[in-house]
Amino acid sequence: MTSYVIVSVVSGVLFGILDGLINANRATRRLFAAYEPIAKQSVNFVTGILIDLAYGFIMAGIFLLLHTSLPGASGLVKGLSFGLLAWFFRVVMGVASEWMTYNVPGAALLYKLATGLVEMLVLGVLYGLTLQPAA
Repeated sequence: MTSYVIVSVVSGVLFGILDGLINANRATRRLFAAYEPIAKQSVNFVTGILIDLAYGFIMAGIFLLLHTSLPGASGLVKGLSFGLLAWFFRVVMGVASEWMTYNVPGAALLYKLATGLVEMLVLGVLYGLTLQPAA
């Protein structure tokens, strides 16, 4: 249980750091200019951290629930498998919806797909290398 809490907090912080690096850099701001008319002018930092921490606990919990069903014998492979699943359900489906619903440049959508893949694989590897269900 202790490792679950520690890994969940670490992954929540990692979520926040990666989201900041991915979405708040100068190149991304130009790429995401299409979102400016509907984007908030400021972000509530505390709420964002709390949401990212919640994501960390939820994702780590889901990883533990799925652990025995994930393909692979090693934690690394299970983590990569989980990262790909999370990427599909979190990123790919969201990007497909945006592509169908909004007039967003294809480059922005491809950027979201690529950076989302990296983010989910990093988190999956973290879970795979550090979490094991209780015996």
